[in-house]
Amino acid sequence: MDIESLVNRITQEVIKEMNHSGAPHAAVSQGSNGSAPRATTRDGKTCLLRTTGECGGVGCCAELVPGSVREIMQNGADRVGNRLGGVVDAADIAARIDHTLLKPTAISDEVRDLCREAREHQFASVCINPAFVPLAAELLRGSPVKVCTVVGFPLGATTSFTKEAETREAVANGADEIDMVINIGALKNGEDHLVEEDMRAVVRAASGRITKAIFETALLSDDEVVRACRMAKRAGLDYVKTSTGFGPGGATVHHVALMRKTVGRSMGVKASGGVRDLDGAREMIKAGATRIGASASVKIVMGEQGADSY
Repeated sequence: MDIESLVNRITQEVIKEMNHSGAPHAAVSQGSNGSAPRATTRDGKTCLLRTTGECGGVGCCAELVPGSVREIMQNGADRVGNRLGGVVDAADIAARIDHTLLKPTAISDEVRDLCREAREHQFASVCINPAFVPLAAELLRGSPVKVCTVVGFPLGATTSFTKEAETREAVANGADEIDMVINIGALKNGEDHLVEEDMRAVVRAASGRITKAIFETALLSDDEVVRACRMAKRAGLDYVKTSTGFGPGGATVHHVALMRKTVGRSMGVKASGGVRDLDGAREMIKAGATRIGASASVKIVMGEQGADSY
């Protein structure tokens, strides 16, 4: 079934379900020229997107604006919210955030605070340096919040053997997710077989845990980003990730969109580095990101402005 047919099917199923449940729903009428339908809810609310060109948050866009649903699906979303743009509210964005503390001066009390905040705001994971994995695993035991750590961080210039050993130790200590930095120098030197084997070594050692490949996109050409995406897909990683947060630049809409286009819908895309507010997170998700790496996570979901580079 193609995307067009699938969107139409979803639209009809949503309307049918709402009819059966008795929930408020949109009364849909087809335009005289067969164009997209206009719609008004039972209580008289009108889809403002269709009348003013701006979403008013009525909550009926999923079935009334199938073109928006189509765009979200093409960008790789696995869920569609009830407003234009798919993921728009802070709670939904929180569930996609890796709450991050990777600075070299981090101390155990800060990790405790990080884990407490992750539980409170229901972030996807905490992302911490390997030395803190046992502590985070203990603090988050019984919680849906995952423990994520980094391998070959931040330069990616360690050997495959070292990255594999780091991964095995992290998993043994309780890590659920592994973010590994690729061999950037080998990629730029055209030694793609070394880069891919580096990735495969981490996937093997992760033993089924979630794995993400960090590219440091600010150092790469578009061609190098595309090649790295294809290698990550062949190697069996679960995500491609933009940045370490310690490089010359962080995530950009351009790179996230390019990565999404290259890997398709079969992999996740993590935007990390420089995402500091709710609007920035929304832009990355619209471009195709399914995870956000941020140290300003609490400020993001509270609608405030963060200051950290990661």
